[in-house]
Amino acid sequence: MLDHNYFWGMHTFWWFVWVLLFFWVYATPYDIPGQRRKKEAPMDVLKKRYASGEIKQDEYLQIKKDLEAGGK
Repeated sequence: MLDHNYFWGMHTFWWFVWVLLFFWVYATPYDIPGQRRKKEAPMDVLKKRYASGEIKQDEYLQIKKDLEAGGK
């Protein structure tokens, strides 16, 4: 006869592993290495730099003009 306790023990173990994996992937707030992310557009980076005071208005306008000219 088969030992049914062994079957249920392994079955329960694998359910536990899958639940932990699911929780780790979807519920942890940390960045996962190798995770794909949408890259920021150059104009968005420029706006952030200007908003933070990293660059002045004249520099912002010049870079914006260069970015818009490069895209055409």
